[in-house]
Amino acid sequence: MTELGNRLKEARLAKGLSLEDLQSITKIQKRYLVGIEEGNYSSMPGNFYVRAFVKQYAEALQLNPDEIFETYKNEIPATHNDDLPEKLSRVKTRKTVTESSSKIFDIIPKILIGIFVIGAAGLLYYFFVTNVGNNANNTPNEENEPVKFVQSENLEKVDKTEKEPSKEENVKKEEGKKTEEETPVVEAPKQELTAVQNSGKNSTYDLKNADKFVVKLVSTGQTWVNIKNSSGVSKFQGLLSTTGTQSTEVDLTGETKADIVVGRAVDTEIYVNDQKLEYVIAPADVVQQNITIQYVPKNE
Repeated sequence: MTELGNRLKEARLAKGLSLEDLQSITKIQKRYLVGIEEGNYSSMPGNFYVRAFVKQYAEALQLNPDEIFETYKNEIPATHNDDLPEKLSRVKTRKTVTESSSKIFDIIPKILIGIFVIGAAGLLYYFFVTNVGNNANNTPNEENEPVKFVQSENLEKVDKTEKEPSKEENVKKEEGKKTEEETPVVEAPKQELTAVQNSGKNSTYDLKNADKFVVKLVSTGQTWVNIKNSSGVSKFQGLLSTTGTQSTEVDLTGETKADIVVGRAVDTEIYVNDQKLEYVIAPADVVQQNITIQYVPKNE
């Protein structure tokens, strides 16, 4: 048993709580609680969940999680990205591809300009040859008399009758114009959910043209989430999974923002007023993400 496990166990026993009692309070499986007390983290999903379970264990016993993490930081595994070298190699590869592509794009405009000049010269030559040939073949005959066209009076009357609309048609047109002018069509602006900033594992979105602010989180696997309002008060904190509680919904209409901590973004879908939020940071690249949604009501 580690020093951390021994301290947590002693605090649990001092409060007269069994592992079953602690499981009911924290919603953490008993085998994970035993692993924390024994310092055996191999059965847990990952380092992030170890830290999350230790935090919930400490809070359930009214211990300060920050003090626990600082005191026993050598015993608690740290969350970090093990595939950093692979990502750096990807960045180098993309940079190489971009440099080679930019050279090709520098050459393409010159080729297009040359094709355009050659094509324009060919068209000018074609029109010049065609016009010269037509002028030479069509020599005007001064002896031919000009053709005269005589339009009958009956045909003129028919044309005037067809061109002049009746009084009834004029009245209907005027009434139609007035109806269109009196009933303008006003379309309500659609909801906008736009990413405005992202850095590292943090991203910020603006929510505009919305009458309400309802956030729904749905798990497609297993994830730990925390939803806080604009005052920093947690409205939901815990695990979501397809085998247990799969989703949670929080109404934040009276708030100005929401801060959402997602433990496993690849297994978490976020909906704002039934509109699915598109991660601006790829979940496959950054598993744990901190998302802030700023709500601007319609009347502001």
